[in-house]
Amino acid sequence: MTKPAEHTSTDAISTRGVSSEAHTLTELVEIQRAAFLRDGIPDADTRIDRITRLAALLLDNADEIAAALAEDFGSRPRELSLAADVAGCMIDLAHQRRGVKDWMAESKVAKVQGLLGYKQSIRHDPLGVVAIMGPWNFPLQLTIVPAGSAFAAGNRVILRPSSVTAKTTDVIAKHAPNYFSIEELAVATSKHGSGSDFAKLKVDHMFFTGSPGVGASVAQEAAKNLIPVTLELGGKNPAVVDIDADIDKAATMLADARMVNGGQVCLCPDYVFVPEAKLGEFTDKVVARWTKNFPTIIDNEQYTSTINQKNYERILGLIDDAEQLGATKRQVIPGGEPLPDAERRKIPPTLLTGVKAGMKIEEDEVFGPVLTVYPYRDLSEVISQISSHPHPLTMYWCGEHNERFQKLADNTRSGSINGNDFAIHLFSGELPFAGVGNSGMGGYHGRTGFETFSHARAVAFSTLPVSVAEMMSPPFLPKDTKLTNNQLKLWKFFNNRAMKKVRKRLGA
Repeated sequence: MTKPAEHTSTDAISTRGVSSEAHTLTELVEIQRAAFLRDGIPDADTRIDRITRLAALLLDNADEIAAALAEDFGSRPRELSLAADVAGCMIDLAHQRRGVKDWMAESKVAKVQGLLGYKQSIRHDPLGVVAIMGPWNFPLQLTIVPAGSAFAAGNRVILRPSSVTAKTTDVIAKHAPNYFSIEELAVATSKHGSGSDFAKLKVDHMFFTGSPGVGASVAQEAAKNLIPVTLELGGKNPAVVDIDADIDKAATMLADARMVNGGQVCLCPDYVFVPEAKLGEFTDKVVARWTKNFPTIIDNEQYTSTINQKNYERILGLIDDAEQLGATKRQVIPGGEPLPDAERRKIPPTLLTGVKAGMKIEEDEVFGPVLTVYPYRDLSEVISQISSHPHPLTMYWCGEHNERFQKLADNTRSGSINGNDFAIHLFSGELPFAGVGNSGMGGYHGRTGFETFSHARAVAFSTLPVSVAEMMSPPFLPKDTKLTNNQLKLWKFFNNRAMKKVRKRLGA
């Protein structure tokens, strides 16, 4: 375990080992806020120390975490759990450590005006106490990474991993007191109440990852207390295969991407557009890829189970509804295996074609091992169909970075765009992770995360020979009227000149 740095508060060190469950949610907020006010804004070394201990919490207990995730899901490969929920957090935590000193420094702006006696700067102050709610599909990655951003910004953090993955939450709740005082990091469990109880906390920022429906409820609760909210939500993510793309490469990538975590990823491709002439080739290659990858399913520990019975039945309902209304279903079912299997909650990889408006799967995010494929003749058809849905969290493009890609990007909206591979925008601390519209608001990762949990605080000092207060308060003298009129004339001149330049460029 990482040794706490000397600058860590002695009060914080003295309360190590105290479980969050010894206090109510309200008490945890009060404890953290009191500590924040007592200790003041933390220096860079304190922030880096907290981020480092956060990483150690995962790395030191990785095997126990992977076992808990497998138990929560019923079947989940150890390799996926370690890659996503442990190692997958380290990229951004390391980026936060490297960047925090520069990001937290006060920014000097308008230096020329400063020489004239009007000095301006921007402080990057912590908000105070941050509450972070995570989902069940990646219960640690999607709580620990934003927690690292919150620590970089100088805040105290209360985590609430999903109650659906209770075993994993218990592991983190058990070990967290060995690394953190509850003044720094507290872990809320089901013993603290429901997610809706957590959403009502009077904190300084609420961060939520999950479905749009629950996200709307969280935002409504937070709004009652005027608490700012960051929402990282889901959506039906489209994929577009270009007319001259390598079909084998595209089919292989999208078949694999759909099956990450059993399809239970907010970034999985949900539906694919393929050039009409290549539809049969594409679907055959997807099915062939799944057949190769999953020679067995029921007893295959590397085939992730659907998280619970509710979602298992929901996904089967979407498949059945589409098939009954005329869609064509192709499933990869190894010989002799009675799939779908309710006991293990395993649904075979399923490919649907002929899906039309009116089918439930046309509107609902699947969040399971099902891929819908549509043929297209012209890219305008694709743009029209994508734009008829709420904005997705991401979009996939298979092909070159060409004029057709540019047309798609310019005429659609999504949280991100990934070309030729799965979720690769996650593997850089320089890129934000953020939804748009129905898929979320606000973002994190890298500096974006630091800024999400900071307040850009304007600071202005004047040594000017004139007083703004005097100029803007009565009595207004003739000289004041003349000054105002001259200002308007000057701004009108500049604006007319700018308008002429714009019209000339537009050819108007």
